[in-house]
Amino acid sequence: MSNPRKYSIEGSIASIIFIVLIGVVLVQVFGRTPLFRGPVWTEEAARWLWVWMAFIGIAEVERQDGQLKMAFLAELLPAGARRILYTVIDLVYLGIVGHLIWISYKTVLRTANNTTVTLPTTDAVLYASGLVASVLILHRIVRRLLGRRDVTVTREPTL
Repeated sequence: MSNPRKYSIEGSIASIIFIVLIGVVLVQVFGRTPLFRGPVWTEEAARWLWVWMAFIGIAEVERQDGQLKMAFLAELLPAGARRILYTVIDLVYLGIVGHLIWISYKTVLRTANNTTVTLPTTDAVLYASGLVASVLILHRIVRRLLGRRDVTVTREPTL
């Protein structure tokens, strides 16, 4: 994927969640001082926000095609073979992510009636983070498969 847009829905959401997470953690920190007594829900909220931020962040990394990969063997292949290799890898990845969506969906349904310890919601909200991120990742894989034209790996300039 070449030149992804600078801003995306995934990156914007992850950034907003990060800002909220900082606020919740600050309430936690100052709540442990003599200034005021911190609310008990901040511990669980911080954990949940971190999970949501991490999963949505994974979707942003997928959008940018910024995941770690060892492409030195693929670079040795001709362009056509490299395109086929990356297409096969993406198809396998698509199958795995599709299965993760199914698992996440069943988990959200299974936990819909579990109440949280301190937050006024169910555990399904936490597990929905995996479902949402998987759907976003699936979307990016499909777009990459449909838009694959050239899979030449750009090399970083060496000094």
